[in-house]
Amino acid sequence: MTTEQGILFSLLVLIFVFLIWGRIRYDIVAFSALVVAAFAGVVPMEKIFSGFGHPAVVIVALVLVVSRGLSRSGAIELVARRVIDASRNLSAHVGIMASISAALSGIMNNVAALALLMPVDMRAAHQAERSPSLTLMPLSFASILGGMVTLIGTPPNIVIATFREKVVGTPFQMFDFAPVGAVVALAGVAFVSAIGWRLIPVERSKRNTIKELRDLEGYIAEVKVRGASEAVGKALRELEPVAEENDVALIGLVRRGKRLPGRTRNEVVRKSDLIVIEGSPEAIDQFIGAADFEYMGPKKKDELTAEAISVMEIVVPEGARIEGHSALDLRLLARQGVTLIGISRRGQKVRDRVRKVRIEAGDILLLLGPEDQLPDVVAWLGCLQLAERGLEITQRSKAWSAVGAFAAAIIGASLGLIYLPLALAVVVVIYVMLRIVSLSQIYESIEWPVIVLLGSMIPLGSALKASGGTALIAGAIVGWTEGLSPVAVLTILMIVTMSLSDVLNNVATAIIAAPIGVDIASRLGANADSFLMAVAVGASCAFLTPIGHKNNTIIMGPGGYKFGDYWRMGLPLEILVVLVSVPMILIAWPL
Repeated sequence: MTTEQGILFSLLVLIFVFLIWGRIRYDIVAFSALVVAAFAGVVPMEKIFSGFGHPAVVIVALVLVVSRGLSRSGAIELVARRVIDASRNLSAHVGIMASISAALSGIMNNVAALALLMPVDMRAAHQAERSPSLTLMPLSFASILGGMVTLIGTPPNIVIATFREKVVGTPFQMFDFAPVGAVVALAGVAFVSAIGWRLIPVERSKRNTIKELRDLEGYIAEVKVRGASEAVGKALRELEPVAEENDVALIGLVRRGKRLPGRTRNEVVRKSDLIVIEGSPEAIDQFIGAADFEYMGPKKKDELTAEAISVMEIVVPEGARIEGHSALDLRLLARQGVTLIGISRRGQKVRDRVRKVRIEAGDILLLLGPEDQLPDVVAWLGCLQLAERGLEITQRSKAWSAVGAFAAAIIGASLGLIYLPLALAVVVVIYVMLRIVSLSQIYESIEWPVIVLLGSMIPLGSALKASGGTALIAGAIVGWTEGLSPVAVLTILMIVTMSLSDVLNNVATAIIAAPIGVDIASRLGANADSFLMAVAVGASCAFLTPIGHKNNTIIMGPGGYKFGDYWRMGLPLEILVVLVSVPMILIAWPL
């Protein structure tokens, strides 16, 4: 092993360790590794930032913007609503929702597809009076499966396609993934519809997280003592009759930014103290009026009421602006006029001072604020609304224009009439000209952490290949599997890639595994396309953990799932994927 290979292997090991640890966001980890590699001299100075201009990066960014446009046009949500019927039996409902999810994920980003369908599915669960945990995991898994069908369905496919261009001179085309991906998606959807949802733990299926959210009982709020309030000068216990009458509980007192320790029932209330209470928003509002307190923030109660205050449930996806921060860090109330009144984490209510709690991906947040401002605040936070959203009526008339422009671009790129990144760029320009997507929404739609991850990992992957590092790994794998057939080696590569994708970002997994797959194929004298397809399937299938794919993280809170729930449905699904995909690869891309 050369010094250059040793440095690169050490960096990759550190990247894997930090990604599994999860305390530092993946884009920071990858970019830091790129900087270290540059100073170590293993990535040439002229190629340090070459990854940010790579076609894979451009395609991923443009697909995200196009997905936003298709969503805003209202066409997809309209179709989804028309086929939902809460009176259907559970298997039929899961089958229909999973099929729609898989189909949408083939033509748009699978995270966007889940974001569109999750509120619809939760409404159906509410109408049928059943737990959403029975349907959200199948919906998420189906969206991941559907992304395998086309080039633009999932970032690993884009990485694999552009890497093939380096190897054989031409990339995989739009539907080259379909012979394998479509069959795998069909088998997977059939599994989650007929069997998969039955594997969800019984205790999870009995919990109705929708009812828990909509009742909103047990959430924490802080209210401010006005100087003119009769509570000033009284002991906190003297407010208990008013609190009981209005169905709230007094659970603490905050003074000068610090919560007073121990029992505070006998503590004398002062002007500007914050009283920590527990109850529903309606009860909180009644208590504030009865005790002559005020809402936290720059506005008074009557001003807030005039603006139609409402509560909104939102879920925090990975990479959201608020992830890793508290409401106080973002100055949510001061900047946006919205109060965080509750947090639900993995089915458990957070009872600390909610404004100071650092938010994690998968948390469910309850926001209280002006009804007309809440959607904009949710978008600013980078979160997803759980309550069903109305169609954007002003955009509905542009639905066919949005779909037509996208379809024309896909057909043109598939026939080789236009370069795919250019075709998608044209669609974005059309969406802007038709005002389907605003200029600000272009930048909001792009997941910049993913772009930074891609742009950072591509030069590292190229350096590993140029140094002979991937050939070294490939040689080791071929040596370990000596005596086995190429089919067995291909299957092992897929399983290893799949296992890595369950704990690492799927893009990073594809970037590292693709050159290894090609080198293994070269050593075995086999078709490189077969091994690239195996890597594509393995990198896309992350079903064992909530951290393997962003969609699995998003559903964790709304479904009330625990970390160990995913493998129950995910493990048999991954086995099924291997059993179905390997024969299909051998048929479509013979060794």
